[in-house]
Amino acid sequence: MARTASLSGFPEWLPQERLVELHVLDTLRKTFELHGFSSIETRAVETVGQLLRKGEIDKEVYGLSRLQDDEGEDATSNKADPNALALHFDLTVPFARYVVENAGYLAFPFRRYQIQKVWRGERPQEGRAREFTQADIDVVGDGELPFRYDVEIALVIAEALSALPIPDFRLRINNRKLAEGFYRGIGLTDTAGVLRSIDKLEKIGAAKVAELLKSELGATDEQAALALELAGIRTEDTSFVERVRALGVKDDLLEEGLNELQQVIEAAVQRAPGKVIADLSIARGLDYYTGTVVETVLVGHEQLGSICSGGRYDALASKGNRKFPGVGLSIGVTRLVSRILSQELATASRSVPTAVLVALNSDDSWYAAQDIAAQLRGRGIATEVAAKAEKFGKQIKFADRRGIPFVWFTDDHGKHQVKDIRSGEQVDADPASWAPSEEDLHVRITTAS
Repeated sequence: MARTASLSGFPEWLPQERLVELHVLDTLRKTFELHGFSSIETRAVETVGQLLRKGEIDKEVYGLSRLQDDEGEDATSNKADPNALALHFDLTVPFARYVVENAGYLAFPFRRYQIQKVWRGERPQEGRAREFTQADIDVVGDGELPFRYDVEIALVIAEALSALPIPDFRLRINNRKLAEGFYRGIGLTDTAGVLRSIDKLEKIGAAKVAELLKSELGATDEQAALALELAGIRTEDTSFVERVRALGVKDDLLEEGLNELQQVIEAAVQRAPGKVIADLSIARGLDYYTGTVVETVLVGHEQLGSICSGGRYDALASKGNRKFPGVGLSIGVTRLVSRILSQELATASRSVPTAVLVALNSDDSWYAAQDIAAQLRGRGIATEVAAKAEKFGKQIKFADRRGIPFVWFTDDHGKHQVKDIRSGEQVDADPASWAPSEEDLHVRITTAS
């Protein structure tokens, strides 16, 4: 694990750890592109008004201002100004703005992936940083978006996570229409407030959530009990449908949500068996979700929190009467990498990409060594040239310290040899044809058995 960050909440990785993170990013990127998602990047800064349109997040947003304000300007005066600038706290809200501004140039349904840093003013702890990397995928439609994309997004994420060096995981899926219809059916009209209370269930427990429902939303004992009974339903198949109906609540929106969630779980049972469960406690705190909602946990590491979350949003992006409904999920890359490193779930085979160090006989041989290195690099072999013509033992020790497996020697007669400094084996070699084994050519990420 990297040294403790000198600035809390802003993690930095050592080179060997960064290679693990790059492996995670490359794996995600490859999976997303295999499914036809295009990469975009949005600016790091949005207006405060844009960021605070949806959800209770204002306490976590980092405002942006110059150290030196214009003469006479109050440095605190723009905190409530909707046109003030702030760092984005997620990638979904900026993406919605991006879609609206570029709608005339995009082909819908638009499939996007985005891997970027975000900033959130949380209390730092394992799994929660103030600066972290997210990897998002979304599909956005123009006017309408078939529900089938909700199913597809869940399956793509299950495939992407399965390819990472992480423990087993579960996508916990619910549907807000199901939840809101149920609450409406039992007479709780402030459905958004109920959702926010239910979202705190794992943090504060059922008894305190019941008190919130009664004290803040006016729920009766029976209403609170029914809301918590719904939240207690978890199934690995579609049996949740009958369990919900057995509660005796009738509502059209509830039926619509049941049908949608049933479609997702049916597909997951076939395409990603054992990776997805229906969990009717999942609510998601942000207000812009309108249908499918997802949170993902690592089995045996549940205390880390959700490592992938998101859902359906039908009204986040709009331009006049034109709506751009979407569905997407976001992977907390930094949270995942932090756990991979702290638990030694995966390690890099070496700390540098270099496979070969070309040793120097004398300082005058540096230019000839560069020619050898160029030949090796031309065939895709990462190569360094020694900086000084020290004794060969010192040059070998330098390579060993750097984690470089091979050292290249050329004598005064132009004869080439390469030494595997791990085994001590040294053989004749030709820079135009020699290559290391496939497993030594690139840094490998090995997982714990």
